[in-house]
Amino acid sequence: MPAHRLFRNTCLVLLALCASLVRAEDKPAEKVTFVDHIVPIFRAKCGNCHSAGEAKGGLVLESYGATMQGGASGAVVEAGDVDASRLYDLVSHKEQPAMPPKEPKMSEEFLTTIRKWIEGGALENKDSVVKAKKKASFALSTTAVSTDKPEGPPAMPENLATEPLLVSKRGNAVTALAASPWAPLAAVAGHQQVLLYDLTNFTLAGALPFPEGTVHVLRFSRNGSLLLAAGGRGGQSGRVVVYDVKTGNRAFEIGSETEVVLGADISPDHSQIALGGPRKMVRIYSTADGELQYEMKKHTDWITAVEFSPDGVLLATGDRSNGLVVWEANTGREFYTLNGHGAAVTSVNWRVDSNVLASSSEDTTVRLWEMTNGTQVKSWGAHGAGAASVTFLRDGRLVSTGRDRVSKIWDQNGAQQLAFPALADLGLRTAFSEPLGLVLAGDWTGIVKVFDAKDSRDLGTLVTNPAAVAARLEVAKSELAASEAPAKATADQLAALQKQVADKQEAAKAAQKAHADAEASVPVIAADIKKVEAEIPAKAELVKTAEGALATLTALVTKTKADLEAAEKGNDQPGAEAARKSLETHEKDLATAKKALEASQGEKAAIDKQLADLQSRHKGTVDGLPGLKAAADKAVAEMNPTPEMQKAIDAAALAARQAAETLSRRQSAVARLTADLNRGATAAGK
Repeated sequence: MPAHRLFRNTCLVLLALCASLVRAEDKPAEKVTFVDHIVPIFRAKCGNCHSAGEAKGGLVLESYGATMQGGASGAVVEAGDVDASRLYDLVSHKEQPAMPPKEPKMSEEFLTTIRKWIEGGALENKDSVVKAKKKASFALSTTAVSTDKPEGPPAMPENLATEPLLVSKRGNAVTALAASPWAPLAAVAGHQQVLLYDLTNFTLAGALPFPEGTVHVLRFSRNGSLLLAAGGRGGQSGRVVVYDVKTGNRAFEIGSETEVVLGADISPDHSQIALGGPRKMVRIYSTADGELQYEMKKHTDWITAVEFSPDGVLLATGDRSNGLVVWEANTGREFYTLNGHGAAVTSVNWRVDSNVLASSSEDTTVRLWEMTNGTQVKSWGAHGAGAASVTFLRDGRLVSTGRDRVSKIWDQNGAQQLAFPALADLGLRTAFSEPLGLVLAGDWTGIVKVFDAKDSRDLGTLVTNPAAVAARLEVAKSELAASEAPAKATADQLAALQKQVADKQEAAKAAQKAHADAEASVPVIAADIKKVEAEIPAKAELVKTAEGALATLTALVTKTKADLEAAEKGNDQPGAEAARKSLETHEKDLATAKKALEASQGEKAAIDKQLADLQSRHKGTVDGLPGLKAAADKAVAEMNPTPEMQKAIDAAALAARQAAETLSRRQSAVARLTADLNRGATAAGK
């Protein structure tokens, strides 16, 4: 055979061999399907407990649809992910309760088949195709679980539009109400919108659209950065929306329900959203991909309340009958069934340490449940005709409202500490603003009253149907003008009372000083007296000396006059002349002596007077000391306000403080609304 033909034939053989090898390698592996491979296993091993007639744990494994739906604890098969499929963990005895119960583990052949079926996409039959895993339109990043205040300033709306999306003549009932755990911010359910209110001035800080229908649930995340809103249209649709508090943007949406959502919450780490409603099922979704994680079917009536514990471990749910259930949040397993309420559970709320759950009910009671054994630790009648809402404060106290229209603060023993002014209609929702110490209570008329938790004072009102910015600004200006006079009057009254006290205190200081000065002057005066007394003998001696000199000179003048007269009578001219000269000298000396005597006598009289004055002053001071002491004591006793006066001052101070707070709040409101109006005008101009 020619060489070239041999080479060609060899190549053809090699190509044929390669083609056959490729065809063998490309031959697809046999599909493992539910109908062909899994049904026989389930019939043999699981039929006694998980048939349509038995359905333990709500799980039916007879059909593909029922198997994929899962049981009371949610889905048990995660297509493509054997590690996330609880069914495999149970049948492989990796998790309890092991399946089948009271039997050895399935054979490795069965387990391998089940594993391959799940890994292959959990196909129903040989014609099924692997479905691409649904991706969520939004995804939330998780956060660390903490009950402490997050670092940095708390989240507040930043430059959100404050024109309401819908303006109505009448407000809707307050179907949902929430307060940020860290910021002075409240969320109120409005007409197809969520209204954000700044609690420092009660102005609208933003309006978030909720076209899905009526808002039945509002909850801030534990760190205050997110706001969950849930609701919908009865008998038609339900939805949960999570907003970014700062931007107002939708951060996540979940739950295309066929019924309205009546209860919902976001887990503390933002990884899960739980919801419930008229379908009587609790559903937990992942925020990473929007997938349903668990579906729990314990409740026998509409679910009305849903809340994760602050540590994220547990989930509490209540229903319209009297059902109250606590679940494991990460598995969907039932943790406790809490029996006790005799009517609809209207709300649930956890204490900050996650150890105690509070629940309110139409049976009028608020009940506390501990989580060590799931027992009721306290129960009290809180609101006649029905308790509608209860919330824990961080200090362990509780605030509630109900059909009696009165919101109240309780200690954990059920003792009432404070009752607030009655609402206009049935109380529906309550919340507590920790940063400002404010109680918020919403009623059937659509009014949310804001009360001071210290003294039950009515501070203001939030509404479910706010007017346009311009109209609200005019109202705010009117309210500001009305508050200026009371603020000045109360400040003046307080100043007058404070001046009375200040004057009395100054008088007391003066009286004390007068007594102290007088007391201190006594020894000084006594010393001056001794000093003067020591000088008197010398002054007296000077007078005596001057008197002697005067007497001597007087006698000498008399004698000289006699000598002169004798000389003149004897015509003794020289003698007379000498006598005249001597007389002239002596008379001058006599005049000088008289002046010296007068001077010494003046000095003596002055020192005598000084002594007398000092002695009189000393006596007067000593005698006056008791009176000054009494006056000082009296002034000191009277300088502090009497109980009646102090009561008046306290009342005036409180009135002045409250009036000043009101004035400041209204000034802030006018400034805020003016800025909002100008911003709106600028935006419209663009």
